Amino acid sequence: MSLMTVTQALEQLLDSAASEAFPGSETIPLGLALGRVLAAPIQAAHDVPPWDNSAMDGYAFNSADLAAAMDHGLSVSQRIMAGMAPMPLQPGTCARIFTGAPMPEGADAVEMQENVSEDGGVARLTQSVKQGQNIRPRGQDICSGSSLLRAGHILRPQDMGLIASVGVAQVDVCRVLRVAVISTGDELVEPGSPLGAGQIYNSNRFTLIGALQRHGQHVIDGGILVDDIDQTRARLQELSGQADLIITSGGVSVGEADCLGKVLRDYGRIDMWKLAIKPGKPFTLARFADTPVLGLPGNPAASLVTFLLLVRPYLLRRLGSHETAPTGLPVSSGFAWPKAGSRDEYVRARIDQGQVVLAGNQSSGVLSSASEASGLVLIPAGTTVQPGQPLTYLPFTGLLG
Repeated sequence: MSLMTVTQALEQLLDSAASEAFPGSETIPLGLALGRVLAAPIQAAHDVPPWDNSAMDGYAFNSADLAAAMDHGLSVSQRIMAGMAPMPLQPGTCARIFTGAPMPEGADAVEMQENVSEDGGVARLTQSVKQGQNIRPRGQDICSGSSLLRAGHILRPQDMGLIASVGVAQVDVCRVLRVAVISTGDELVEPGSPLGAGQIYNSNRFTLIGALQRHGQHVIDGGILVDDIDQTRARLQELSGQADLIITSGGVSVGEADCLGKVLRDYGRIDMWKLAIKPGKPFTLARFADTPVLGLPGNPAASLVTFLLLVRPYLLRRLGSHETAPTGLPVSSGFAWPKAGSRDEYVRARIDQGQVVLAGNQSSGVLSSASEASGLVLIPAGTTVQPGQPLTYLPFTGLLG
């Protein structure tokens, strides 16, 4: 049986996410909204800027007085600072004005202070100015009534500033998901405990919890599941009543010790299993007691890669966002990959002197190379790579935020 491609898997995952019940919305202060998904569009109730203002420190003139301003100068009738309400400009005068200050009625040009000489309260232009010069007009950035951000948009720092610029103090955002995280395997031990024979420390728990926290979700720590059918079923039953989503690592294959996979098959439902991706082939989409389960591989690098490429888009779609695709950047290869694989391979990599290079050992069990890396590079199935060849690079900054 042919493996499902990453593209096919993503399409099914997004469809599945869209079919789940919307988690609802809540209104929160704008200052707490970073990384949250808008539940309602943002529209401008004000022009930005709300009035014509000076683009620099200088002098405000009426262009009709240009000749006089150059010949014998004009009296400075007022000083206008940012935050002040100016008086109308007296005919035949100019105003000292500072960056961001409102333009006085009757003035239609500003000249920078370097091109004006002032002596005894009289300012004289040293060169001509044009009507509208150095003025930022009302509504230059935003017009009242315009649509700024649509529902489903993931808020970035610049978006928060944009919303603040139209006077909005609170925003409607999608409620976060309650996500339970389970690690499976008799071999797992939590950090801080001594290792016994054949045991390893549970790194996936921290990787997944950290990634979920980075995406602002509420994490329910489901702990470690030992390789026991009854305990596995009981834990899934317990967490399905608490969580909107269960994420597991390890135990989803069909081996004798893969109790999670057996419980999901016998008491739940498997909708997707085995993908044409490396690392991460055993990735699973399932349901247990009507709660979605995303089963990630147990190998640490495979768990990380499948979270970034498959779980992240699923989470965002559950929250109503359509901004699920990571931004791929074109890069030039600084390495050779002489053997073509049968699956799309996402290798850990970093940028070095303008080229992308491999970051350490690419085994699915090696996590240190992910810490050395700054992103992933896609090597499509059936292709080899030569130095200088164009590739697609996915920075961690776009996959973890």
